[in-house]
Amino acid sequence: MPAAPPWLRPVILLLAALLVMAWFSPEVGDSDTWWHLKTGQFLLARHALPVPDPFAFTTYTGKPAYAGEEAVRRFNLTHEWLAQILLYLVWRATGFAGLVLFRALLLAAFCGVVGWIAWFRSGGFYRSVAAAVAAASASHFFATDRPYLLTFLFLAVTVALLEARRYWFLPPLFLVWANLHGGFFAGWLVLAAYGADSLYQRWRGRPAPGERGLWIAAGLAVLLSGVNPNGFRVLSIMFYYRHSPMQSTLWEWQYPNPWPPSPFSVLLVAAGALLLWKRRQVRPVDWLLYLGFGALSVMAVRNTILVALVGPLMLATYWPWKKALPPAAEWLAAAALLAGNLLLIAGGHAFQLRAADWKYPSGAADFLLAHHIPGPLFNTYELGGYLIWRLWPAQKVFIDGRALNETVYQDCQRIAFNASAEGGPTAADLLRKYGIQAIVMDGFEYTNGSPYLLPAALSDPAQTEWKLVYRDSQALVFLRHPPPEVQPLPNLEGLAAMETQCANYVQHDPSRPRCTLGLADLFQRIGDLPRAARWRAQAQALGLR
Repeated sequence: MPAAPPWLRPVILLLAALLVMAWFSPEVGDSDTWWHLKTGQFLLARHALPVPDPFAFTTYTGKPAYAGEEAVRRFNLTHEWLAQILLYLVWRATGFAGLVLFRALLLAAFCGVVGWIAWFRSGGFYRSVAAAVAAASASHFFATDRPYLLTFLFLAVTVALLEARRYWFLPPLFLVWANLHGGFFAGWLVLAAYGADSLYQRWRGRPAPGERGLWIAAGLAVLLSGVNPNGFRVLSIMFYYRHSPMQSTLWEWQYPNPWPPSPFSVLLVAAGALLLWKRRQVRPVDWLLYLGFGALSVMAVRNTILVALVGPLMLATYWPWKKALPPAAEWLAAAALLAGNLLLIAGGHAFQLRAADWKYPSGAADFLLAHHIPGPLFNTYELGGYLIWRLWPAQKVFIDGRALNETVYQDCQRIAFNASAEGGPTAADLLRKYGIQAIVMDGFEYTNGSPYLLPAALSDPAQTEWKLVYRDSQALVFLRHPPPEVQPLPNLEGLAAMETQCANYVQHDPSRPRCTLGLADLFQRIGDLPRAARWRAQAQALGLR
């Protein structure tokens, strides 16, 4: 078979880049995006950091639940200020379509830098493309519009600069990075790994070229990274995170599940096995990067992307296959990449240049604003960010994804699930404690399918303290004292609204159908056996037991 034409490799590179972009371009659907955008707007308008917190009325209530909570609170309010301005400017200039493309470009650039380092180390075109695609496969979870995307990119760029010995770009890089996101301390680990490798080479009598420049640039980079609103307190904050009861309940801080196999676990195990096999050839810096980032990745789901950086690099560097691909394999690679692009685009899973309006209480926010409903309001954790985006400054929220107050989070869970600790306050007691006049909430914690029991309890016709005044497929609104122009709905419609919300969620996100089981259990508990049977049958049809 004749050799592949010279234009084929550029086409493969383009198809790989398009595939990676397609993977990373679902609709804007992360609940934290909204408060990041509002904070960026606040920063530009006020020219000041958002301290004290302007968006939630409960932030400073109660006593700290653990040593360091107040330091964590200030850190969470301030460490992403520059990235929040950047995200807001992108949205203001281009809308949600631009925000999707900006996020996809950041993640694609991360994967592209991984591919470039693989090429720099191995000189292999297909190794570099495979490394970039492998990095993308393990990064899919992170296709959200958050400042940590910049940490991922800057971390990869740091490794690239150290590999290429372009040390003098490091100090300005870290100065900017430290004001974009608190994850800049991960760059210190990379600097330490390359510094330790340099010391080892000197001990072996083979000092690396430009060693002096490495140490000076790395020292300046660390010093300049302290020029941020929190200085060098980031490491103590990470320690406090691990001791925070609230952080321990959030899914992204859980230990990643090694089974069933995922791109993360496959890359972690494959890279480790290859390093052991080729241990006589492995550079000390690669052991340090793999062991350091591997250890961090198994500590929390949000750290798994670190394996998307080091795993492909180890495989590209030490995989023993050195033969050139035959022309047929090159054509097959192009065909596979083209097919992947077509499947993603035809399936509607790529370049979704919009916000996921189906997830968030836009109608409820419109209702509150139109009727000038006074606070204080209660909302569930997941809806807080969107309500900040829509309601502030007219209204402050009860809680949101910034995780600012441990006690309030616990009270929020007790209220939402209509529960109380042994001998502790009831949900009604807590609503009175906070002076709540309006309740805005959805019906479920959709990750595990658990129904929030408060709207079910308030749907009881026997209770008269709260009136259902609005409901749709995203949220319910209960008011303690509706204004004269608002006609209350029958309370029992709250249960119908929960059914509508579950059906809406399963329709748009079939990967999270467990609310069907939650509804079946709820209706079984309250004695509505026909509805319980109907939802249990639907859950079984979706493969749930």
